[in-house]
Amino acid sequence: MSQPRTKLLWQLFFTFFTIGLFTFGGGYAMLPLIMREVVHHHHWMKEDEILEMTAIAESTPGPIAVNSATFVGQRMAGFSGALAATTGVVLPSFLIILLLSQVLDAFSHLPAVTYAFLGVRAGVLALIFHTLWKMAKKLERSTVPILIASLAFLGAGILGLNAILVLLCCAVFGLVVFQTTHKEETP
Repeated sequence: MSQPRTKLLWQLFFTFFTIGLFTFGGGYAMLPLIMREVVHHHHWMKEDEILEMTAIAESTPGPIAVNSATFVGQRMAGFSGALAATTGVVLPSFLIILLLSQVLDAFSHLPAVTYAFLGVRAGVLALIFHTLWKMAKKLERSTVPILIASLAFLGAGILGLNAILVLLCCAVFGLVVFQTTHKEETP
């Protein structure tokens, strides 16, 4: 393996290892860090490609952080890059959970531990809203995307419909609109 490729694989691993190590709350909380590292620091992708990555990562089975790391790694260095980035993002969680499971029972009754977890949950919620805001600003400002987003929120967020069903319906709706729009444009 050539030196530049090896360096890229290590960069992918350590970038996603750092993201996985310093982000609590799952994939949505990781999205701002992924955007900062992948777009602004390493310039591996553009900001609008992050929206595409997020849509693909959310639409495929598995955690969004793992899917995002796999997507970026594959785009940058093929299968080896996907493996490096995915291992990097998963390893910190695995090690932390392994460690915490050994000691949490001994300290879970302490009020300080309870309040620490309460604070972490509040911080994660703020990170999720931050990501939502940045993604919403990138959404095309026309009736169809806003209607699809609103209906998806209504279905999944309010009515509690299965997320897979909601995503499939969104995809079908988008395809129908695309076919209708392009049929009208064809002479």
